Amino acid sequence: MHTGMRQGPEIWLRPPVTGTDPGSAEPAHDRAAPRRFSWVGTHGGAGVSTLAAVYGGHDSGRAWPGAGAPPSVLLVARTHAAGLDTLAGAVEVFRRGQAPPELDLDAVVLVADAPGRLPRPLAQRVKALESVIDVYRVPWVPAWRLGELGRPPRETEALARLTGAVR
Repeated sequence: MHTGMRQGPEIWLRPPVTGTDPGSAEPAHDRAAPRRFSWVGTHGGAGVSTLAAVYGGHDSGRAWPGAGAPPSVLLVARTHAAGLDTLAGAVEVFRRGQAPPELDLDAVVLVADAPGRLPRPLAQRVKALESVIDVYRVPWVPAWRLGELGRPPRETEALARLTGAVR
């Protein structure tokens, strides 16, 4: 592990996003190829393999992406208390500059641990997390339990755009 202290990854230092290049009538994001990501689970059963199959990208399991894998990381956790605990620890590793230096934390992805709304204490923890990093939520998808992966759920349109899963 990298032990030098630094401010944190670019996620906390990123410049403003501009919609268009000078002299261009079309937005830059319309021409750019989708960015490739490595999905990293913060605990077992987070859903990394399913997310990689549905949205594309590299399935890193619970390990840091290796050589040749995309250095842009999406941390994945379930929305139960234990999942949010491990996620908070992993985000802190990036914030302290203790993750491998070639990796860039882009966002976190929270996968529903059960159907329905989150209990208030868990929802408050998610809200606190959203104040420091981009959070994408994935609802409970019954078909995924049966191995029917298909298209991303419509509630995840922003995540699908980020990963290039929407064409």
